[in-house]
Amino acid sequence: MDTEANTTLATTTTTTTTTDAPPPTSLDELARIGNGTVNGNGNGNGNGASEFNGSVPRHHEEHLPRGIHETEEEIMHRWFVGSIDQGTTSSRFLIFNGEGDPVASHQIEFENLYPKSGWHEHDPLELLASVEECIEQAMRKFSDMGYSKSHIRSIGITNQRETTVVWDSNTGEPLYNAVVWPDTRTKALVRELKSREHANTLTELCGLPLSTYPSSVKLLWLIQNVEAVKQAYEEGRLAFGTVDSWLIYKLNGGPKAEKPIHVTDSTNASRTMFMNLRTLQYDDRLLGFFGIDRTKIHLPTIVPSSDPECFGKVASGALSGVSIAGCLGDQSSALVGQCGFSPGQAKNTYGTGCFLLYNVGTEPVISKYGLLATVAYDFGGGRKPVYALEGSIAVAGSGVKFLMNNLGFVDQSSKITELAESVEDNGGVVFVTAFSGLFAPYWIDDAKGTLFGITQHTSKGHIARATLEATCYQTKAILDAMEKDSNHKLESLAVDGGLSNSDLTMQTQANISGIRVDRPAMRETTALGAAIAAGLATGVWSELDDLKEVNQAGRRVFVPEMDRKVAQRLVRKWEQAVEMSRGWLKDHSEEDG
Repeated sequence: MDTEANTTLATTTTTTTTTDAPPPTSLDELARIGNGTVNGNGNGNGNGASEFNGSVPRHHEEHLPRGIHETEEEIMHRWFVGSIDQGTTSSRFLIFNGEGDPVASHQIEFENLYPKSGWHEHDPLELLASVEECIEQAMRKFSDMGYSKSHIRSIGITNQRETTVVWDSNTGEPLYNAVVWPDTRTKALVRELKSREHANTLTELCGLPLSTYPSSVKLLWLIQNVEAVKQAYEEGRLAFGTVDSWLIYKLNGGPKAEKPIHVTDSTNASRTMFMNLRTLQYDDRLLGFFGIDRTKIHLPTIVPSSDPECFGKVASGALSGVSIAGCLGDQSSALVGQCGFSPGQAKNTYGTGCFLLYNVGTEPVISKYGLLATVAYDFGGGRKPVYALEGSIAVAGSGVKFLMNNLGFVDQSSKITELAESVEDNGGVVFVTAFSGLFAPYWIDDAKGTLFGITQHTSKGHIARATLEATCYQTKAILDAMEKDSNHKLESLAVDGGLSNSDLTMQTQANISGIRVDRPAMRETTALGAAIAAGLATGVWSELDDLKEVNQAGRRVFVPEMDRKVAQRLVRKWEQAVEMSRGWLKDHSEEDG
């Protein structure tokens, strides 16, 4: 028997921090494992949607501010902040009180389009309509509680990053579907770009390597391959933006506004490869590399993530006249929602994939170990921008869905932990879940999903356990890279996302990584981050110190319970499996770009 592979990686025993009266855990305590944080974000991106119907669970009512229990004076002195959470599979609008607790919400799923293999698109007008409908429905619930839009101090926006939208600056109408962040139609273009002079200097300027993910290559593909986009570019009426820019532009009234608002915040701009990471402005060297002529295109103005005026006001609907005062890309927003304001703090969102952000402070760190450099947040008002190192994992909750949808292991993703707990260990099974290669810190394009150690005694439970463990091993590899790049020892990891609901997975993460895993009671951290950005700009909170108690009560802490030498042996076995999963022959008959 292989004692290393069979070592029990996790138990469900945890150390729990509680208070006498913990806040509500989440608007959706029934969020399914692998379905995301009920925000649908994945890039957050693609974390999927929950079964939450937008109503507040009855058992949360004692925690909610009810208008009928307050005088008019008390109501008028209470502020709330709204948050648009626009993700890969759904849009949501949440309303938070001054304590950072959600009080009303609505969620709508929309259609994802896959016109060709590797292509992934959204209808930009459907994205907008879903957001507007979420606002209307959430505000109805808010009104039923005795409040009105006059109690909404401001709203923030958080969004899937890199997804690229192009529209006609004269009419405000889309020129093509939004090209979504995981779309890989640009693979051939990326290969050509990598062969260009100065290609190896880009990362130092913008923090990102050339790949199919940044908005730059998506925009360039659209200009080269879509006639309507190419013509608009040549005629100087092509407007470009990520999802935040598109929503802000349209919510302000689009081209009909007295002064059209076309902006983006620095966290989203840092995902385009057009912005200099140090100046937080467009860099002509970057634009020139991609052949983008600034005189022919309307680029969004880059502004701080928190500002009372830059983002304008909602032009119509239930929030007409309310200021948009905050904007953050979804992963930055999750870090803010976890109150990760100090250098050395890190968060991991366990959704369809995983996204780790590590606060490195007010100076960017260009990774030498396979990570991305990005803007964590930029609150303006004389504050310096804060930067982060980022690592992404392609498969987390999607591995659970693979076991459910493709192999029929379970009929609900929430049952995968129960299946994994039906065995004491992984039975010697290691599952490298490289369905689309391996991301950070490996960046192995030709790795394939590979199961090792199967015997006649292998059961579904062993494979389920190995699937959950794969996410934890990859997270450990990214955390190690973050420690090397930052020269700082991590002590804890804040977590959120659908898979973080699994105690088994979180205990496994603590055991493998050798650090505390800190899970908040209220899981709506991505939406909360955008609300914080807006609230800071409009006086709901004055300083970051005002937020130190937000979302802190009832947090659950998972502490390492495994001998470090045993954990290290298991990690080495995982790394051996990673090496054995790479180098598979490609089918050159497949079209790849």
